[in-house]
Amino acid sequence: DQGKRVVILMDSVTRFARAGSAVGLAAGEPPARHGYPPSVFAALPSLLERSGSAKTGSLPAFYTVLVEGGDMEEPIADEVRGVLDGHIILNRDLGARGRWPAIDVLNSLSRVMDAVTETGQQDAARTIREHLAIYEAKRDLVSLGAYQRGSDAPLDRALDKIDAIEAFLRQSKHDAEDLENTQRLLLELAR
Repeated sequence: DQGKRVVILMDSVTRFARAGSAVGLAAGEPPARHGYPPSVFAALPSLLERSGSAKTGSLPAFYTVLVEGGDMEEPIADEVRGVLDGHIILNRDLGARGRWPAIDVLNSLSRVMDAVTETGQQDAARTIREHLAIYEAKRDLVSLGAYQRGSDAPLDRALDKIDAIEAFLRQSKHDAEDLENTQRLLLELAR
């Protein structure tokens, strides 16, 4: 509203919702979805939709949402996913396998990707996601040595790329990569 450029970092929407739940229940509101009172779900959109761009300034935001046991259908996570333009899902299992940051590419989403990337980047990202999805669906079969190359062409292509894809997705805290090089690597990887 004042034409400034400000970034919001909020840790965490879940704690905000729990605090709102405690206040609402103490005030006599009835519990609704998974024990949260209706006021919690009324407050979330006004909190989350405050971020964005304006004619004279911007207010991008990064919110964290804690989910118990990785349950992405948990009501707060579900509500936040429905309101925001995108979400980056972190996966404990990927971290345990040594991928840091432990971003679950297959379950993460950006609704604005087409507006902020070029067609070539979109196609490359789609190709890499397809390889990851095919590999993840058959990972146990491959790990056990039960898969024989030549019996599934899409899986063979995914296997040819999976090590390079994992290397692309892995980054140490000391690594820095500029946007142009990352885009170049993405396009090369999708070929």
